[in-house]
Amino acid sequence: MAIMRYDIISDTHGFLSPDLLDALKGADVIVHAGDICSASDFRTLSNIAYVQLCLGNNDFAYDYGPSIKRRKMFYSSGLKWQVCHYREHLNLSMSDIAICGHTHRPFVERDEWTGTLVMNPGSPTYPRRSRASMGRIICDEGTIVEASIITLD
Repeated sequence: MAIMRYDIISDTHGFLSPDLLDALKGADVIVHAGDICSASDFRTLSNIAYVQLCLGNNDFAYDYGPSIKRRKMFYSSGLKWQVCHYREHLNLSMSDIAICGHTHRPFVERDEWTGTLVMNPGSPTYPRRSRASMGRIICDEGTIVEASIITLD
């Protein structure tokens, strides 16, 4: 039973700020909800931690390989994760944790019908009506210990 730290980002649009890169240090997994817009940024993130990535509306699969799709499903920490750029394309009955992006507006909430944790980390690059942000989810085998939005400088 290991506690795992998942750092959640989206909509980096080809720019990883020094503040973001510093905040990601120590992550076990980086989950990116699309619009990374840079194969070199994907490599940079992969050098920090294992990356789970879905494509956003500004991404193309040929930049990241054929295994990167519009929806990413994976199991980790005994939980089923789903990552999709658009919230409206998430099927909350299929996952314990659902991550979206696109709006550049951060939130974290529990769906009242399914109990699924839903998070949009906002954008560390181009925030809208908020400050630059990312998310963090701490899990301990089958349990979500903490889920929060982190404001960046």
